[in-house]
Amino acid sequence: MKTTIIGCLASYTALVALAGSAASQDYGSFPGVTIDVKLIGGQQYEGLYGRLADWEAATGAKVNVLSKKSHFEIDREIKSDMAAGTTSWCVGSNHISFAPQYEGLYADLNTLVPSEVVAEFVPGNIEASTVNGELLMLPRAQFDVSVLYYLKSNYEDAEKAAAFKAEYGYDLAVPETWEQVKDQAIFFADPPNFYGTQYAGKDEGVVGRFYEMLVAEGGQYLTDDFHPAFNSEEGVRALQWFVDLYSAKAVPAGTTSYVWDDLGQGFASGTIALNLDWPGWAGFFNDPDASKASGNVGVAVQPMGSVRRTGWAGLHGFSVTNDCEDKEAATSLVMFLTSEESQLAESSGGSLPSRTAVWSANLEAAQSGDDPYRAEALAAFAEGAKHAFAVPAIPEWVETTNIVFPELQAAIVGDKTAQEALDDAAAAVDELMQDSGYY
Repeated sequence: MKTTIIGCLASYTALVALAGSAASQDYGSFPGVTIDVKLIGGQQYEGLYGRLADWEAATGAKVNVLSKKSHFEIDREIKSDMAAGTTSWCVGSNHISFAPQYEGLYADLNTLVPSEVVAEFVPGNIEASTVNGELLMLPRAQFDVSVLYYLKSNYEDAEKAAAFKAEYGYDLAVPETWEQVKDQAIFFADPPNFYGTQYAGKDEGVVGRFYEMLVAEGGQYLTDDFHPAFNSEEGVRALQWFVDLYSAKAVPAGTTSYVWDDLGQGFASGTIALNLDWPGWAGFFNDPDASKASGNVGVAVQPMGSVRRTGWAGLHGFSVTNDCEDKEAATSLVMFLTSEESQLAESSGGSLPSRTAVWSANLEAAQSGDDPYRAEALAAFAEGAKHAFAVPAIPEWVETTNIVFPELQAAIVGDKTAQEALDDAAAAVDELMQDSGYY
């Protein structure tokens, strides 16, 4: 995939110099060793996985990909492995939202990775990757906070601007609030040919989006003593946003089954006006070989709720299992996949790097002015990161999402009111938290 967000890496002196130093790193020699891995799948990750052959060539080892699935599917598979005691595979994709629940599965990388290598990462990302004092993953160039991608042409049409102001009473401009997003999404929608927006509609995807809308409205998912609190006035307002867009047919009918790849491909099809999405899609959206939206993409900081901007943030990484027979080779692979060279490759497509040197090199490249779209995207994500917040750091987070998402779906499609759905979800989460010993 061509990554137009950065253009040709050779034109960026700082990036080239950094890539040269990274490429010379010694990852060891492991002839005859095969490392079994379980990886998160999806278009935005394939560029990195294309580099696995480079590690094989450098070390003499082989990588055997056992699974490449969405993180939700990988999570279920890993839990099944833990229950069955079949965790002798070596390297797994991980995420700070999932890491706390895998007790005993992954090795403390503080004991495997040299401290000087750990020090090369952004300290906050290392802190987020640490659970109960153990560094459970090395962060990749996948610090995620979503911003607003939009089709610029919708804001350059005088007839649309006049019609919008006549209907809604304010000027048509890139939205600053989620209420404006809803107004504009309904206005732009022309189903089944064109839709105003879209959202992840199942699994942790829809719960995470609801969670960040809830926080933006001033609400809480759990109280400080871990009681469910999302069935509040703020929660109803947050959920009603999803309901209203669905009932107005401003989102595709299949949105309740969408996860991240569906959203990325949807916006790239040129049939979605406004799209809240992750950094890793930035290059793909503006790639003329992959995206019909290319050349028409604007990037802006995520909008405001009633109280603050949304900012559900996460961090991807790679972990080494305690049951791996060759932890040295597995650690070498993890270090390679999160190296400066790898992060340069990933961040060239829009992902936010987690290594200090790579982040600095990207900023320097953007400031050169050679690629206005890249500069716009980096500026939006740099501002968006200021508003980032994580999900509750508890092992039960994912389990709560499995309880909550069907209730959110029930409200979205009109089977329950928003209040009924949230009350039912809260009752079930309350039972879970009691059973888990929180109160």
